[in-house]
Amino acid sequence: LVALVTFLCFVASSAHEAYTALAGLETGITVLFLLLYLLRLDARMPWLFWPLADIFNSVIAALFLLVVCLFAIIVKTNKGTLAGGVLGLILLVLCVVDAVLLCKKISLDRPRGRNAPAR
Repeated sequence: LVALVTFLCFVASSAHEAYTALAGLETGITVLFLLLYLLRLDARMPWLFWPLADIFNSVIAALFLLVVCLFAIIVKTNKGTLAGGVLGLILLVLCVVDAVLLCKKISLDRPRGRNAPAR
């Protein structure tokens, strides 16, 4: 939701295309991961370790958001760009929290899937 609002702030303020593209890309990727987990498609494709892909996405997004949102806040051509930059920094914090929580949840030595024995 924060990614969508950030995207809308950048679009409404006619911000630089890089700001809008990054926010839109992160919104799209977040929606795709949400659909992946809601529709349980991750269980149908066990050959890819989806939580690791989600961590990779969160880390890369956090790095890009750091650069782009700091530029948006520093340049602040208008209030929409400033609001998008601030919301982007909030999204950056959420991406880092997501990556940390997923890292704590992942255990590479235990079997994966629904049939894994409970410990």
